[in-house]
Amino acid sequence: MHDRDVLYIGGEWTSPSGSGVIAVENPATEETFGTVPEGTAEDVDRAVRAARDALPAWSATSWKERSEYLGRLHDALASREDEIARTIASEVGTPMRIASRIQAKLPQTVVAGYAELIAGGVPDERVGNSLVVREPAGVVGAITPWNYPLHQITCKLAPALAAGCTIVIKPSELAPLVAYLLLDAVHEAGLPAGVVNLVPGYGPVVGEALAVHPEVDMVSFTGSVRAGSRVAELAAGTIKKVALELGGKSANVILDDADVKTAVKVGVSNAFLNGGQTCTAWTRMLVHQDLYEQALELAKGFAEGFAPGDPLEPSTKLGPMVSRAQLERVRGFIDTGVSEGARVVTGGSGTPDGFDRGHYVAATVLADVDQDATVAQEEIFGPVLSVIPFRDEDEALQIANNSRYGLAGGVWAAEKDRALAFARQVKTGSIDVNGGAYNPMAPFGGYKQSGLGREMGRFGLDEFLETKSIQL
Repeated sequence: MHDRDVLYIGGEWTSPSGSGVIAVENPATEETFGTVPEGTAEDVDRAVRAARDALPAWSATSWKERSEYLGRLHDALASREDEIARTIASEVGTPMRIASRIQAKLPQTVVAGYAELIAGGVPDERVGNSLVVREPAGVVGAITPWNYPLHQITCKLAPALAAGCTIVIKPSELAPLVAYLLLDAVHEAGLPAGVVNLVPGYGPVVGEALAVHPEVDMVSFTGSVRAGSRVAELAAGTIKKVALELGGKSANVILDDADVKTAVKVGVSNAFLNGGQTCTAWTRMLVHQDLYEQALELAKGFAEGFAPGDPLEPSTKLGPMVSRAQLERVRGFIDTGVSEGARVVTGGSGTPDGFDRGHYVAATVLADVDQDATVAQEEIFGPVLSVIPFRDEDEALQIANNSRYGLAGGVWAAEKDRALAFARQVKTGSIDVNGGAYNPMAPFGGYKQSGLGREMGRFGLDEFLETKSIQL
C-alpha cells in the first residue's frame, strides 16, 4: 500500500482539516493501491494563504536563482524515476514501457527545459519610449488530470516557478500518488516554504475552491471541456487569468501519395498511446479512398499488436482503462459507433479473452465511419480508432476541420511541401508533417473547444507572466 495521510502546505507536511480519505485503485487488479486525504475548502484556503505569503520573496528572486532551483528539482525527479514510473503504471494503468519512457522522463525534460530557458534571464523590451517588463502573474491554482499525472503538473509547475509565481496543486483524485513523489522532490530541492503546495481532493470541492478563491490570481486547468467551462465560469467572478488545456479529436490525414504503411503504423501507435487516454491522440484516421482498404488491413494488423496485458510487464503495450466508469464509457462509444453504421475491423466492446478482472478493453478499429457520427465527434479517451475515407484533398480538409476540437493532428504526403501546405489549413494548435518528432519546447494548446492559452517552452512561460509598459 502507498498511503499518504498529509498535505504539503507552507513547506511542510501537515494534517488535513477533515477526516475524509480517497482510495486509489489499481485499474489492472481493481484493488486499492493507496490512499490520500480528501482535501477541503479550508485546506485550500490554508494553502493559498501560504502561497500568498511566499509570493513577495519568491517573485523577487532572480531568473538565475529560479533556474538553479529548477535544476535541483530536475535532479530530485531523476533520482525517483523508477519509483515514479511504477507508481503511474499502478495508479493509471500505463504500461511500463510508456511509463518509463514518457510518464517519468518527460517531466524531467520539461523542468530542465525551463531551467535552461531562464538561466540567462528574460530581457526587458523597448517599444519607442516605453520599457516593457514581464512580472509574475501571482498565486496560481493548478488543477490537473489523471492520464499523465506528473507531466501535466510539471507543465504548469515549471513555468510558474520560472516566472516567479507560487502555486497550489490539485492532482486528480484518480491518480494523486505520483504528486506526492513530486512534492518529495520539491522538498528535497529546497524550494522556499509556501512556494509549492499540494491539496488533493475532488473537483467540486478543492478545484472549485481554488477557482473562486480571491487570493488566487490565475487558474491553469487541464481536463474535460465540461470541467474547464466550470472552472472558467467560477474564475470569472474575480476576473482571474485562466489557461485551459481541454479535449481533442485529432485527425491523421493520409493523402493519396503518402507512404501508407508508415502513416498507418505511426497513426495506430499514436491513437493507442497510454490506452488511448491521451488528449492529443489521432483518433480519426482520414484515408484517401484509393488507399482505404489497404489502410484498413494495415490498421487491423498493427492494432492487434496492442494486446492487453499487465502494465508492470515490460512487453505490455496496452494497459487497462483508468477506472470502471471509463471502461463503461469506452464500451458505450464502441456500441454506439456500430449502431450508427460503423464496422468493427478488430476489437470491439466485449471483455478481452483471459481477463476476469481489470478495466480492459481491446484495441478497436472502426471502419466506414461517417464524419458526423458520434465516434468521429466525441472524445472517447480509449483505444478506439475511427477510419474515414475521403475523395480528394478538399474533402480531407473539410473532414479534418469538422470538429469542435482543435488540439493536434498529422498529415502525410510524398512531398513535404504538399503536406505542409495542408497542415497550415487545419484548425489545430499542433500538427505533425510526415511523423515530425515531438518538440517539448514548442507551444502546446488548442483551437476552439480544445482550450485557451499555450503550454511548454517560451509560450508556456508567457502564460504565467503579466506585461507592464513603463513610459520613459
